[in-house]
Amino acid sequence: MKAIGYYTPLAIQHPEALLDLDLPHSETLRAHDLLVRVQAISVNPVDVKVRAGMAPPPNAPRVLGWDAVGTVQAVGTAAQGFAVGDRVYYAGSMDRPGSNAELQAVDARLAAHAPATLTDAQAAAMPLTTITAWEILFDRLRIPRRTTPGGAAAGTLLVVGAAGGVGSILVQLARQLTGLRVIATASRPQSRQWCLDMGAHHVIDHHQPFAQQLAKLDIGSIEHVASLTHSADYMAQYVQCLRPQGQIALIDDMPTLDVVPLKLKSLSLHWEMMFTRSLFGTPDMERQGAILAEVAQLLDSGAVRSTLITELGAINAANLRNAHALVEAGSTIGKVVLQGF
Repeated sequence: MKAIGYYTPLAIQHPEALLDLDLPHSETLRAHDLLVRVQAISVNPVDVKVRAGMAPPPNAPRVLGWDAVGTVQAVGTAAQGFAVGDRVYYAGSMDRPGSNAELQAVDARLAAHAPATLTDAQAAAMPLTTITAWEILFDRLRIPRRTTPGGAAAGTLLVVGAAGGVGSILVQLARQLTGLRVIATASRPQSRQWCLDMGAHHVIDHHQPFAQQLAKLDIGSIEHVASLTHSADYMAQYVQCLRPQGQIALIDDMPTLDVVPLKLKSLSLHWEMMFTRSLFGTPDMERQGAILAEVAQLLDSGAVRSTLITELGAINAANLRNAHALVEAGSTIGKVVLQGF
């Protein structure tokens, strides 16, 4: 099968940072697995981090990729709800070969039927960021789901780095499924407009002090922060702007984090890593498939929209290197997708 992988971590500008490969599909199909013929993929910051910092086993390539849309080719003996020929989407697991290959085995409990109204490219933009955003809102911050349209606001959520992949769907889910007042951060005109298009009530500039900008919006303090980038740089501002007993959810990596300043206000800190359920085989790992199924309905109804912005052509090493370079630059809006081998 065609695949794209690497043998040693290299800067993305190096021609061997990602290579076109011809590999056998040798992974044994597990009882809960689906074997999927991959048709479209998207690239996330985790792809960049793993490629740049994690060496494969000796003399063997590593195939990256988590987001995928494809067609089921085979169904494991314990996999339920799927049949050969079904079109599915999923984000997979960190500890298995990735979606940058023509064939991939994935646990069916992590997958869902792809949104019927979306193209493969539009659907491939969604799984990893959708699950991350959903888990931030409802599993980590435990924001109540709105049961009726409208109504009084249930607090204020500040989404830092809202124009990226996770932020783009997080803003939409918060607007559609909760009563939160959503404040996004962005600094460029195009990213500001994108956040407003996604449903943010207001957009502030993350290069300027938060407190003064919130005050201009008549917001004295906030209840929740979803910090999606440069969290260590903004932590002091979060402590300043949050109400006592407020909450912070983080997804990015940092070498150290001083949490002592959170004590005076009894602030809580929540880490989100969407691979936790699949890596540890938690009893509730099927929740990720259920999340994608519910969001597929939201996408098909038009309540939320795909965050696809950039299509870079076929799935090959040259295009994938370009995609990694864009994501690595840290200024992309929405998601970057490749389609077809």
